[in-house]
Parts: sequence; C-alpha cells; structure tokens
Amino acid sequence: MVVSVLEEMRIRSLGVIDDAVVELSPGFTAVTGETGAGKTMVVTSLGLLLGGRADPALVRIGAKAAVVEGRITVPADAPAAVRAEEAGAELDDGALLISRTISAEGRSRAHLGGRSVPVGLLGELADDLVAVHGQTDQQGLLRPARQRQALDRYAGDAVAVPHAKYAAAYRRLRAVATELEELTTRARERAQEADLLRFGLDEVAGVEPRQGEDVELAAEAERLGHAEALASAAAVAHAALAGNPEDPEDVDASTLVAGAHRAVEAVRSHDPALAALADRMGEIGILLGDVAGELAGYADNLDADPLRLAAVEERRAALTHLTRKYGQDIDAVLAWAEQGAARLTELEGDDDRIGELTEERDALRGELSGLAQALTDARTEAAARFADAVTAELASLAMPHARVTIDIRQQDDPDGIEVGGRPVACGASGADEVELLLAPHPGAQPRPIAKGASGGELSRVMLAVEVVFAGSDPVPTYLFDEVDAGVGGKAAVEVGRRLAKLAKSAQVVVVTHLPQVAAFADRQLLVEKTNDGSVTRSGVTVLEGEDRVRELSRMLAGQEDSETARAHAEELLAAARADAVAS
Repeated sequence: MVVSVLEEMRIRSLGVIDDAVVELSPGFTAVTGETGAGKTMVVTSLGLLLGGRADPALVRIGAKAAVVEGRITVPADAPAAVRAEEAGAELDDGALLISRTISAEGRSRAHLGGRSVPVGLLGELADDLVAVHGQTDQQGLLRPARQRQALDRYAGDAVAVPHAKYAAAYRRLRAVATELEELTTRARERAQEADLLRFGLDEVAGVEPRQGEDVELAAEAERLGHAEALASAAAVAHAALAGNPEDPEDVDASTLVAGAHRAVEAVRSHDPALAALADRMGEIGILLGDVAGELAGYADNLDADPLRLAAVEERRAALTHLTRKYGQDIDAVLAWAEQGAARLTELEGDDDRIGELTEERDALRGELSGLAQALTDARTEAAARFADAVTAELASLAMPHARVTIDIRQQDDPDGIEVGGRPVACGASGADEVELLLAPHPGAQPRPIAKGASGGELSRVMLAVEVVFAGSDPVPTYLFDEVDAGVGGKAAVEVGRRLAKLAKSAQVVVVTHLPQVAAFADRQLLVEKTNDGSVTRSGVTVLEGEDRVRELSRMLAGQEDSETARAHAEELLAAARADAVAS
C-alpha cells in the first residue's frame, strides 16, 4: 500500500512552462508529448521541490521568478512528516505543501508547510519521499561508490549493523592515529615547550611570591619613603588636638571642647535640646582624645628605616621581574604557575601517552580487521542475492540471456588493515570496492556496466535495480525521466510491464516517448505547447478514451488519424489491461 502520494504540482514560469498544473494519482502515471513540449520540466520541477540546485537559466524569459509548488500526502507518523514538524511546518489535512522559488537573479527560497526553511531541509526529506531517476542518475549508478551504497541499501541490517560498528571503530582509530602522529612528529616542539615551562616555574618557585604581596609591598614602600613627612604631620596634628607640653599657654582642641562641654553641662537640665548637644560634645571630647592618642602612637611607631626600605624595594624588583614575564600582577603570575604546572605534567606524560595510544591503535586495528571482514562477508552474501534478483528482472525486460554479477574486491596496502589474510586499504565504509558487472549474452566476459551496457541496456539495468529495491526498501514515489531511452519493440513492452509491477507497491511517474510504456499506465498526461511555444494551464491534460488512443497513435506513427496506428494503439491498451488483470 502506498503510504505517501505526490498529488499535484503547479509550475509557473519554468522553462517553456508558463503556468501549468500536473495532477497525479497513485499507481502508474505516464507523461507524454511532443519532443520539446516540456515533459522533462516535470522532472526538473520535482527535483527543485526536493532541494535540487537552483539554476536561474530555468526561469522563463521575461519572468521575474519561477515557482514550483507541490502537494504530497504524508502520514503523520512518517519520518518526513516528523522532520517537517520539527522545522515548524504544518500538515494541511494530511498533506505536506512544498514551494520553491527561483528568481531570475539566482536567489532561491523554499517553503515547507507554510514556513520558510533552508533548501537543504528539502533535500533531507527527499530520501523518504521520492526517488528521481533520469539520465544523470544512470550516470551516477556507474560510479563504484554509488554501487556499493546500492548494495548496502539492499542488504539492510545484515550490512547496516556491522557497518555502524565498523564506522565507530574507524572514527576512533582516525582520532587515535591523529593524536599519536601529533605527539611523535611534534616531540621536539613539545620538549622545548616543557623546558620553557620548567624554567619559568623554577623562577616563580625561587621567588616564592604570596598572593597580593606586590600590593602590600607597594603600600609599605610608599610609607617608608615618606616616613619623616608622615611623622612631622602626625606630631603637628597631635599638638593641635592635645596641646604642646612645652607651652602651657598653647590652647588645643581638646581643652576648648572640654570648656564648651562644661559650659552647657551646668545648665542642661533646663532644656532637653541643650542636653543632647552636651552629650554630643562629650562624645567629641572622647573621640578627640582617642585620635590624639593614636597619633602619638603612630608617630612613635613610625620607623624611617632605610635598610627596610632597601629590602622592600629589592623584593618588589624580584616580583616585577615575574610580572613582566608571566602576568600583569602577582595573582596572575600564580595563576600562570598553576596552569603551567598542569601543562608540564601533561607534556612530561607524553611518553606514557604515546605508549597508551600505540596500544589502543593496535587494538583498534585488530578490531577493525574483524569488522571489515564481517562487512565483506555480509556484502558478499547480499551481492549474490542482489545479482540474482536483478538478473531475473532483466530476463523479464527482454534481456533473457544477460547476467549481472557483483565484483567485491580490496586494494592491497602494506600499511592497511588485514582482511582476508592480507593488508588492504580501508576507508570509512570498509575495505570493499563494489562494481556491477554485466554479461549481456552467454559467452560474453562480464564487464562493468559502464562498458558492457548500451544506452537501452543501462536503462533496463537501472529499472531492474529499482524493482529489486522496491521489494526490500520501498520508496513511496518513483519518477523516471526517459528510463526507456534506447529501448524499443518487445523490450519496451517489458519495460512498461515492469513499471506497472513497480506501481503496485509505489507511486510511479514516467516521462516517456514510447507508446508501449505509456499503454501500461493507469493514467496518461499529455503536455502540449500553445502556438507561442509555451505550456499553459490547458496544456497539461489527462487523456482518457479516444484522446488516449489518439496520443498513442501519434507516438506510434506520428499521425493521430492513421487507422493502422489506431488499431495498434488499441491493441496495446487491450494487452496492457489484460496483463494488469492477469497479474
């Protein structure tokens, strides 16, 4: 049962298309029309909806922008729906609305479920929604890396599980090898760094600074450097507060305040306000006495000791030497020393670390060897099944004598991982190189499909691969652009039959020029140009009854009214319907 369906696309100002709506349905839809009518724009439009590259050359001449809008029904619990909702998109009555705009200047915008999203998000959804195949996709299948991916996809968990373990071990091995190389190749630089750290830490340890010591010594140096001035000022202040014992007539602040206090104290009982002032003057007298006493003690204890000052300045010079090299103040110097000691411990442990990493590297290489072998074994088993299944499909596509095999090999590398008893090169996906080989007829030497298949044969191999995939890892919608290129006659009929078979488990849309293929479609769309060379809303129509017979006649003989072509068209349709009923 098809779980997701591409319902329709609206295309505006794209290539030859002015404004057209392509209405699709579940099952098999064939898109036909004259050469150059714009059929391929259907594939191009879907590619844009799925995050394809925006080419401003696609914008119709005279238009400011090309716009493609699509509506895809998606179950709420499908991965694509969940990912879309995570991006803020909303489903419209169970459907996902996708929009892509390309300006003539080259700017591109994407919208998903009413929200503006990065174009890359559309590409993320593509794998779960639609498989698009055109001539460029066939060329992609020729690359061994894509062929390995195809085999892994077919194998499912049998390859996915060991591959996940292998990938994790491979990433760890790369990280360990990188760190080990850094430790060994930068040994000299690290030794020099360790020597500089030891020298600096010895300098700091030799001085033995205390936290905040530079601030304390700066204050002491300032005091010692101005000891005489400080003592003189304290003496003058003390005399002003407590009087000069050598001058009995000298009036000091304490005496004056005491007299003032006595004057108000005698009458304080007559007014509470004056009593409060008397109390305050009493407090002032006490405070003046305390300050005078402290000034006397300060002056007595102040020692203008030049030897102490010299010692302070010498210590400050030693601390300044440290702050010039290791920090803006002594606290920063101590922080540097703490960090430097930790770094020195790390550097001095390099030899131990190298030993640990070497041991871990060797263990990982052993583990990777076993995992790579498990991957090779799983791929080899899946390759036999995959090749047999594709070969069986080719027999149904008028290639009864063709034989597909899959070559799984490894490249020798003396520094590689041991697989199969010999050291081989390994990458992120294992040690295997995978290549599809085709022997088109008995006695032919199997050759890579890029060399052993003609254009038509390559198209059928591609279709056979997708039919096999549909049974193991189905995609909701398949869109083929001229998958029948280079095919004709009986082979074309078989291509149509296999596409119809694929459409039983998925939605299939095919852009085709072959009537033998179109006849098997559940729905046929005709793309027509107007007189001015554009495709408008009325230029994409659903063909039924007589209209479909006329279009198949045109495809067969280039003439809609040829009686022979009409009879052949009706015969094709009847055979296709009978085949559908029989299957």
